[in-house]
Amino acid sequence: MWIRKIYASKIKDNNHPILTTDLNTNIDLIKNIFKDDQTLITRYIENQTDTTIKCCVFYIDGMVNNKLLNEDIIQPLLEHGFDPKASDLINVIAKQVTLSGSVDKTSDSYQIIQAIVYGDSVLLVNGYSDALILNTKGWTTRAIAEPEAERVLRGPREGFNESIMANLTMLRRKLRTQDLKMKFKVFGARTQTKGCICYIEGVANKDILAELERRLDKFSIDGTLDVNYISEFIDEEPYSPIKTIGSTERPDTVAAKLLEGRIALFLDGTPVVLTLPHLFIEHFQSSDDYYLNYFFASIGRLLRIFGFLLTISAPAVYVAITCFHHEILPTPLMMSIIMARQSVPMPTVVEMFLMLIMFEILRETGNRMPSNIGQSLSIVGALVVGQAAVDAKLVSAPVIVIVATAGITGLLIPRIKGGIIIIRFLLLGLSSMLGLYGYIFGMMGLMIHLFNIRSFGIPIMNNLQSKQDMYIRSPWWNMMKRPQFMAVDKTRSNSDGDPE
Repeated sequence: MWIRKIYASKIKDNNHPILTTDLNTNIDLIKNIFKDDQTLITRYIENQTDTTIKCCVFYIDGMVNNKLLNEDIIQPLLEHGFDPKASDLINVIAKQVTLSGSVDKTSDSYQIIQAIVYGDSVLLVNGYSDALILNTKGWTTRAIAEPEAERVLRGPREGFNESIMANLTMLRRKLRTQDLKMKFKVFGARTQTKGCICYIEGVANKDILAELERRLDKFSIDGTLDVNYISEFIDEEPYSPIKTIGSTERPDTVAAKLLEGRIALFLDGTPVVLTLPHLFIEHFQSSDDYYLNYFFASIGRLLRIFGFLLTISAPAVYVAITCFHHEILPTPLMMSIIMARQSVPMPTVVEMFLMLIMFEILRETGNRMPSNIGQSLSIVGALVVGQAAVDAKLVSAPVIVIVATAGITGLLIPRIKGGIIIIRFLLLGLSSMLGLYGYIFGMMGLMIHLFNIRSFGIPIMNNLQSKQDMYIRSPWWNMMKRPQFMAVDKTRSNSDGDPE
């Protein structure tokens, strides 16, 4: 118990106990630190030819590759014929006996504990105060598959999984250059989660990189299980409904953003990767835009932009016109709306709010249910509830049409789902009080907000004047320049960009 107390107090002071030359004392130290943890395996080893050579291996059951451990570490230690004249036994074991691909030597118990809990094996040798950390990681990870939320018609089908090293490997396969830099950091005082900052040297802006590292060093939390934990700490606009930090599960998307001068942040245990700086137009971009013909890609992007305007505006404009500005509508259309509202007890504003909330409930329920049930529930629920509400004269048919239109167009751009819901209700509230003037004031406020928020010092509307990759996607031979406000190296290619 005294060893555990000493260890705890020294961790608090960032001064961890050091191993001694006595094997039994070192074993007791590690066992007391892992007291009541029955997943810790202790394997005593004694060489067959020289019984004075005694070792001990520590590892966590289920975290290591047992085949590697047995064949590359335990068996060589048992069978190796050691030279009796060898003076530095631990270096002989590290360089000549073990077959592990990675071997580190340390006497710091904190590094030893972190290695054990992360799937490595630790070898202690009698008579030496150093321990060998051997790479034997072998836990089970999810297979590489296409991300459900980022499916494409053409292009790569692979997506990140929960292993940071597997994710970095997928990125390295796409960016086979020595300029790709990876800086590892640890997040979470208790989880000790490994993270990695990736960027391309000579392309990424060093000022943005320095600002990211400053923000990452500024906060402290006991656990980080997902990148959103970090995102909320480093976000420049935490109260804005518009995201200023991007996220993706696709290696090709991360590679493309790094080539534009952005920076990526990986975290072990999650397939989601943060990218920054993040521009507003990125909400409407899709990987398909760059794998399909630029004519079709441009049409798809314009549809997503139009869908954003329609999904936030349709309910507000309908309420404003039907409640405040009847004269705008043609007489037959206005009479049709009035006839549909006969016997409906609630005002149009209340109808709209209730149906929008019901739509979000159905959508959220569909997301939380198993995929095969969720899709059926969303479709059947919308049809049944909508038709039943109209038949029962609880809501009018035009309201159902407007809510369905707003909901469906909102599905075009899932990356800004939360922001759409907030903006839609704010505009609806303003329109219900001031009519079209309220809607106009709301849109003006939204535009002012968009032009004022920044992502790591870069205004998110900075590329508004760009004609190459903004509202439309120009052909690749016409996009030879990187974003001028972000990347250090402005040129993608030395060619003139004209195929003719």
